[in-house]
Amino acid sequence: MPPREARRPLASRGTSWAKAIAGFLARSAITPNQISVISIVFAAVGASLLVAWPTAPGLVLAAACVQLRLACNLFDGMVAIEGGKQSPTGALYNELPDRIADSLFIVAAGYAIALPWLGWLGALLAALTAYVRATGGALGLAQDFRGPMAKPQRMAVLTLGCLAGAAEWQFNGTRHALTVAAIVIAAGSALTCITRTRAIAAQLRARS
Repeated sequence: MPPREARRPLASRGTSWAKAIAGFLARSAITPNQISVISIVFAAVGASLLVAWPTAPGLVLAAACVQLRLACNLFDGMVAIEGGKQSPTGALYNELPDRIADSLFIVAAGYAIALPWLGWLGALLAALTAYVRATGGALGLAQDFRGPMAKPQRMAVLTLGCLAGAAEWQFNGTRHALTVAAIVIAAGSALTCITRTRAIAAQLRARS
């Protein structure tokens, strides 16, 4: 897990329920790295549901998997930092599972709407947002988690797309909501790359 200054700011981190669950996990034998890997399991299950069962029940379950993935992303850091379970490989496990989980969900959404190219494009741009952020950190700047389509926003859009898509499929048998979600994720991720790059460039000019 990265140091505090490299952590994504999350309001949920300060809630009583999150602290209680994180405290329980910190007292257990589970490690933050294991929690990070579990997020990939939830992403793989959710992606499989999107591809193989993109009907109302499958989309609702996929939305639940998105949220469970995000819960893992929340608790791995809390268990590591607040729970005192940091490890030398924590920063690595904090980043790589996120990239894998993002790609699984977003690519699967493209296949669910029969537009695989859109899913692959969205996944590529989502990974690029993280690359731009990490590049800023490598240049000695504070890592920039700004949106408009950072990871929490991407997963929120996908969750809403799945839930709205479930209702749409139930009544109309179409998947327009999920298509809109995939477009918003791809376009928003592209915009996020631009906003982060411009911010890094401005800080580098100011520093010089």
